[in-house]
This record gives sequence, structure tokens and C-alpha cells, in this order.
Amino acid sequence: MRNRYAKILATIGPASRAPDTLRLLHDVGVDAFRLNFSHGSHEDHAESVKAIRAIEKDTGTPICIVADMQGPKLRCGTFEDGNIELQYGETVEIRQGREPGRAGLIIMPHPELMNAMVEGTILKFDDGKLQVTVLSNDGTAAKARVDVPGMLSERKGINVVNTVLPMSAMTDKDRVDMAFALSQEVDYIALSFVQSSQDVRDARAIIGDQAGIIVKIEKPSAVEDLDSILIMADAAMVARGDLGVELPLEDVPIVQRRIIRKCRALGKPVIVATHMLESMIDAPTPTRAEASDVATAIYQGADSVMLSAETAVGRHPATAVAIMDRIIGAAERDPIYWEYFESVQLPYEATAEDAISGAVRGIATKLNAKAVLGYTMTGSTVQRISRERPPCRIVGLTPKMRTASRLALSWGVMPIVTTDPADFDDMMQRVSDIAKDHVGLETGDTVLISAGLPFGVPGTTNTLNISKVK
Repeated sequence: MRNRYAKILATIGPASRAPDTLRLLHDVGVDAFRLNFSHGSHEDHAESVKAIRAIEKDTGTPICIVADMQGPKLRCGTFEDGNIELQYGETVEIRQGREPGRAGLIIMPHPELMNAMVEGTILKFDDGKLQVTVLSNDGTAAKARVDVPGMLSERKGINVVNTVLPMSAMTDKDRVDMAFALSQEVDYIALSFVQSSQDVRDARAIIGDQAGIIVKIEKPSAVEDLDSILIMADAAMVARGDLGVELPLEDVPIVQRRIIRKCRALGKPVIVATHMLESMIDAPTPTRAEASDVATAIYQGADSVMLSAETAVGRHPATAVAIMDRIIGAAERDPIYWEYFESVQLPYEATAEDAISGAVRGIATKLNAKAVLGYTMTGSTVQRISRERPPCRIVGLTPKMRTASRLALSWGVMPIVTTDPADFDDMMQRVSDIAKDHVGLETGDTVLISAGLPFGVPGTTNTLNISKVK
């Protein structure tokens, strides 16, 4: 059992793919693992899934697996000399094609991008290191002014600012990767390059209910359509890398806070990702600024914080996890952390589920409850309880392993796989046994129990019981 509420999502890569390393990362604090389909083969990912499920079986701890799709990657073409120099204020020509570019000429193998460029469109190259502004586009060739100069190497990435591109969030590669990930029974599919709610609908048509959908908010157009996108999705990721390239840097913290608050209001998990402990790719300790950044995400109410290259290719993957665990724990021990949750008013629906989950925080606080245990088939009631941020452990009791694994990403939830009780008395005895054996509670501790009667019927949560551990 973790001594914290927020979860840690770690990316698997060459530095962490070995089964022994995955087990170590889990032991020191990882609650969920990310498979990055921008790298690695299907065979690599299949071995990782196999190793993670073996850890689940060995430890009895459900672990969430997130398959992160690559999405469309816009890149410039090649150059005759391998690169060109962009000089401040010069005008360069941009054309669509496959032939090599040269000084003053950039070739792009993306007709969608060529058609979308208009006067004022901003293009950023190489993660924002270089920038041009389109002056004109006759459909065959575009003229652009260099605003941020530098050396542009071939096949560097392109970010298009202030323009919605006429292209899907899913490429042919993504569809193949998605089918493979679903065959491996991953818990979530993370969708890249989301621009509108239609991208989520397209993904849902393929995924159905086989996995949850995490929308990666990395485009300004997604921020503008945030409400409708989040309603369609199951969870969200604040993908600060691309978001920081396409938005002014000073706007990224504001957008991060906005996404976290909206996700919590909807009762959907939210992950803060990118550059959390970036210096630990090489260094054995993070910077003080990075520690503050992680703590800020926790104070804002994030369900999970993510490690990317730190665990995928870094020199100290387990240390990065352990330090992140310490930072989260320290923030959560601060009384101000809990005061923030009390000050935020959440919207409620006229349902028994929301009435029960809405009462949990107040009752748990007044009675000093040690845990709230929720029986669930789909996980929805437990997620509604999680959004309340009660000051006690949340135990998700479910007969479905898939539900338990998915709940491992949600704030404060300790998922446990168990069969449904036969009747009310059986439920009360089981709760006492689980509270003692798995949650570390003692006889006489106050617990809350949410359940649906009759047992085993999805969507019937209608009972909240206050009890003592026997």
C-alpha cells in the first residue's frame, strides 16, 4: 500500500524494459506503466505487458498499462547538404514534394500542411528552436519570413501554430498499433494530436469499451475545444512538451491548472506529463525547480504525474521514481493541500451515485474515517468518490481485473479484486477482513462502504454504510 494518494506513471524504454527493472520500479512507487508506440517494436511492448501482468499476479496489486499512440508526425524533408541555415529576416520558400531542399528552400512531404498554410501561419521547427511566419501561399509554393534563426537539419519536426490541420489524429500506423495494444488488453489508449472531439469519436469507434481513452492535450485547438473533448474521453494528459511549443510559455501553467480542474469536475483522471524530473535523465538528483514543478501538479489536484525519458532512457530510473514518490508524499502531508480541495465547489448530477459520493468527504472528515470501500463493476462510482478527494484511503472492490487495473490510475484508489458478497452480512464481514489484511486498519476503525443492492448489477450504487472494523 502506497503512503500517498496521487499516482506515478512511468514510461518503459531501453533503461527499464528488463522484467527485474520493471519489478523494481513498481516496488519503489510506480502505479502505472506507459508503452510509447513512437519507439520500440510490437515484440518489445508484448514482453513488457507480459512482465507487468506477472508483477500483478506475484504482488496481487493491479497495475494500469497505458498504450501511447504516436499520432501524425509532421517533419520537413531532406536537404542537399543535410541542413540549411535560416537567417533572421530572410524570406524562404516552402514547397510540397520529395526532392531535397537547399538554401532558401524547404521541402515538406505533407500536402495537408501545404493546403492549410495561410498568411500569418506560424511554423516552428525542431521543438520550437526555429520559427518562420507564412507571408503568402498560392497553393504551389509558400513564402515565409524567418523569425527565429538557426541551423535546420533534415527531417526535423514541425509544429503548426494557430491553425487547425485537416488531418485525423490517427495514422495508419496508429490503427495497427491500436489493434495490437487492444489484443494485449491494455487498460488505456492515449490518443495523440487531438484537435477536436471528432478525433475522440473516431478512436471510440475502433476501441469501443475494450480500453479507456486518454486524450493528450497538446494542441491549442484542443484547449479551445476542451469541454467537448473531455466529455467524450475517459481521462486526459497535459502533454506539456508540444503544448509548450505551440502556446506561449507563460500560458502553459494556466492551461495545466484549467485542464486539471475540469477533469476533476468531470471525475476523470488527469495526468501531468513531460519534463517533470528531466535533469534526472543524467543526474542522480533533480533540480529544485523540478521538485517544485511536481509539487505544483500535486497541489493542483492531478491524479497522476508522469516520468518520460527519466525512466525510458535515463541513467537512474528507480531513483527518479523514488524521488517523485517523496515529493508527492511531502506535498500531501501539507495541510494546505487538503484545504484547497475543500474550497473547490464541484458540480453534481441528480443521481444516487453523486449523492453518495458527494456525502463521502464530509462524513469521512467528521468521523475521522480511515477508509471508504466501494464495490464497483465498472469503476464509475469509485472514480466519483475519488474526485471528492476524501482524506482517507479509497478502496475499489471489484470482481473484474480490468476494472481494477484501470482504477490504479485514479487518485487515492487502492484497487482490489474480490468476488461480490452473497448478502449484506457477508459484505460487512468481507469489508472488515479486507480492511485489516490489505489496508492495515485495526479493530474499531471507522470505515465507509458504498455498494449497490442487489450486488453484481452495474449502475445500482444506492447504499452508503458507516461501520466499524470488526
